[in-house]
Amino acid sequence: MDFALSPEQEMVVETVRRFVETELYPHEAEVERSGQVPRELGAEIARKVKALGFYAPNLPVEVGGGGLDHLTFTLLERELGRASMALSVFWGRPSGILMACDAAQRERYLLPAAKGKKVDALAMTEPDAGSDLRGMTCHARPEGGDWVLNGSKHFISHADIADFVIVFAASGEEETPRGPKKKITCFLVDRGTPGFEIRPGYDSVSHRGYHNCVLAFDDCRLPSGQVLGEVHRGFELANEWLYGTRLTVAAMCVGRARRAFDHALSYAAERRQFGQTIGRFQGVSFKLADMITEIDAADWLTLAAAWRLDRGLPANREIASAKLYASEMLARVTDEAIQIHGGLGLMADLPLERLWRDARVERIWDGTSEIQRHIISRDLLRPLGS
Repeated sequence: MDFALSPEQEMVVETVRRFVETELYPHEAEVERSGQVPRELGAEIARKVKALGFYAPNLPVEVGGGGLDHLTFTLLERELGRASMALSVFWGRPSGILMACDAAQRERYLLPAAKGKKVDALAMTEPDAGSDLRGMTCHARPEGGDWVLNGSKHFISHADIADFVIVFAASGEEETPRGPKKKITCFLVDRGTPGFEIRPGYDSVSHRGYHNCVLAFDDCRLPSGQVLGEVHRGFELANEWLYGTRLTVAAMCVGRARRAFDHALSYAAERRQFGQTIGRFQGVSFKLADMITEIDAADWLTLAAAWRLDRGLPANREIASAKLYASEMLARVTDEAIQIHGGLGLMADLPLERLWRDARVERIWDGTSEIQRHIISRDLLRPLGS
């Protein structure tokens, strides 16, 4: 494995980091105070990203995306992770699952999403179905050539700014050796469709301004052309396209951790106590050593998983390991960064208390730490027949 970045990758990292520092950092305090991103600000961020030629970097060139490979895209996400998610969401990374669109859907959803003319949101989680996707109760039934959706979803990220939502619903049941199992179908649902309502979600301590929403479906009628992929094959579709989102979480955790570390390192080199800088005290210097070691370890786990994807190698366990370690590492690093700053670290003048709060959700969404451990251990034990 070549550990050096290519000139293109170096350019991506430098460009994204400069954009984050100059275009996103200045707005973080106001977003944190108000809990909102003004519509015109979000549109301006998206416009500037398009001007850079970086919009939809994860989608293939042939559909209007940037066509980045997994490794380069992971480097991009790592740099975006330094900024508030409420602002970085406007960079525009449409869900890769839209590549499953048929010809008509490509024109209506995929291509506009790649151009930034439409924004998508992904809806899977329900009040009683989080990690257990098959446990969802939101259901769809066929009726007169259409599908009728009923039920609800919650914790749906940025649905408030979405033009359409990618919704997974139970569409039937089949018998298996382990008992009945729900069939899942995926649908494309436009904002404003009769019977579909997007409601405000819950107040969260993590990622203020990046809203979660509740989706309600009340006899929401959809033509059969709104099915994404094959009927009853939504679970397989999710497994094929969505596990890579865990890699994005890992990468963004690394970016946030490096930002917190940079603050801690600078402060330790400048803050004086007892006649010397606090970085000279072993209690602080050893913290810094542990922090950077954990950050580097999470970084290489994440990049190695992306490298495997680019070579068509199995990467499910490696991605789970990266997401597990990076999200738990971020919690430890932000906590230690605050400890090094003392009381100042808890003040809103610095981003540390926000990074610390934001870190908590990373061990929950896109698969909890417990689910990641299940994926890892299953991958290890199955070849041994256990």
